[in-house]
Amino acid sequence: MDVSELIKRVRRIEIKTRNLSNNVFAGEYHSAFKGRGMSFAEVREYQIGDDVRDIDWNVTARTSRPHIKVYEEERELTVMLLVDISGSLKFGSVMRTQRELVTEIAATVAFSALQNNDKVGMILFSDKVEKYITPKKGRKHILYIIRELLDFEPTQQSTDIRGGLEFLMQVQRRHCIGFLLSDFIDSPDFEQQLSIARHKHDIVAVKVYDQRMKDLPNVGLMKLQDAETGIFVFVDSSSKSVRDQHKQWWNNEVEKLDIVFRRCKVDNVSIGTSEDYVKPLQLLFKSRHQ
Repeated sequence: MDVSELIKRVRRIEIKTRNLSNNVFAGEYHSAFKGRGMSFAEVREYQIGDDVRDIDWNVTARTSRPHIKVYEEERELTVMLLVDISGSLKFGSVMRTQRELVTEIAATVAFSALQNNDKVGMILFSDKVEKYITPKKGRKHILYIIRELLDFEPTQQSTDIRGGLEFLMQVQRRHCIGFLLSDFIDSPDFEQQLSIARHKHDIVAVKVYDQRMKDLPNVGLMKLQDAETGIFVFVDSSSKSVRDQHKQWWNNEVEKLDIVFRRCKVDNVSIGTSEDYVKPLQLLFKSRHQ
């Protein structure tokens, strides 16, 4: 991509997603993703109803009046974006490609984290980890992440979600919020790695899809290419039985993925390339603090 065009695209993404973070998601991100611990804030006099276990005996002895320690939530978090950039994410039939949708969602999450003074890092993966960006704070860092989301070209086309999750556990020793963004068209089983990661980190899954993957259009004979293997196949989409078989395959894949998320207790949302992603993200955030 031309450098000037890339800068323009980064700027457009920043304006849109930063406005969403500031105006639409204000407060919801903070409530949905709470700090992990409590830190000491101050000492004040004991009041009726306070927990006696919080009494500061040193201050109490010095002043001859009972005082308690007051704690506040440790707000600073680390957000890791685990982004699938395999070949299948290039597909898009209406408004945008799946990768463009992933970029906007990831940027919105990143600016929400920035607004809350959280660190943001990123893992780009295909069937291997393609790039790792260390968690940092600041607008300049977020713009670097957006630039990589827009312009990075993977060396591989297939997908291995297991590898991305295993890498997260290697590089992120402390608790973090992990956003796993993918179309989840992945043949290897990743449930075990997702379950392990979920016990250490707060994992949220965002599935993107295109309507044409969900419903095969009736347009006659179609020549299709698997973006990850490069294999071409011919499909007669005018056949109702072919369209029904495709629909059944899709429903089975959705059901299998839902079962994995339920067993691993992973919050998740599914968003299409032709729909506005704001409402689904809002519902996801709100569901976490109800």
